Amino acid sequence: MTRRNRKLIGAFTVIIYVVVYALLAMALAQSRPVQETTGLLQGLVYAVLGLFWIVPLMPLISWMEKPDKA
Repeated sequence: MTRRNRKLIGAFTVIIYVVVYALLAMALAQSRPVQETTGLLQGLVYAVLGLFWIVPLMPLISWMEKPDKA
């Protein structure tokens, strides 16, 4: 598979993943257990949810950037 095709597949995958993750993160952030905690803990939850989305995408991005075979 060429690098161009990998980037196309990866781009669509990233878009779909980010949309689904954002919806799930918003639902989790607005859940009762999170809303009933202190402001400091809420901020920590929001920070973790805001940064964690990239961790599962790192292997995909690495795969997308692999050079073509000669």
